[in-house]
Amino acid sequence: MNDANTSGRVASLHLHPAKSGEPLTGVDVIEVVAEKGIVGGGRYFGRVNSSTGLPGKRQVTLIEREQIAEHTPILGLETIPPGAVRANVETIGVDLISLIGRKVAVGGAVLLFYEARTPCEKMDRICEGLRAAMKNQKQGVLAQVVRPGRIRVGDPINPL
Repeated sequence: MNDANTSGRVASLHLHPAKSGEPLTGVDVIEVVAEKGIVGGGRYFGRVNSSTGLPGKRQVTLIEREQIAEHTPILGLETIPPGAVRANVETIGVDLISLIGRKVAVGGAVLLFYEARTPCEKMDRICEGLRAAMKNQKQGVLAQVVRPGRIRVGDPINPL
């Protein structure tokens, strides 16, 4: 994997459905809005924290295709298809965890990577043991939209 100062790329993009647990939809481009998330993002767009009244922090999720590929042989799988691990943005060539706490240009948008994702029980529906495999810096990151813009498959990912 590249060091944190070199460019990675967007490998695939996925939208969450309105109903929890349904498959994500693969798309070629997404539009993100500051403090709201992904336009058409089903479950999370414009969500507000009920206790603070402020915009929800969970606006975009990202994971590295390299991490997903590491999990497959351990679990006895040939592959885990794009979108299956329920991240909005799957990447190649960038260490996402090393960028937590930083602003990152992803295509035409700027995201703040604020913490590691917490793998949920849906990961074990893909394959028993995937949730446990996705811990310890192998689960991707959660991000807030700082500057709105478009993100396309193939776009660069650069820390600022």
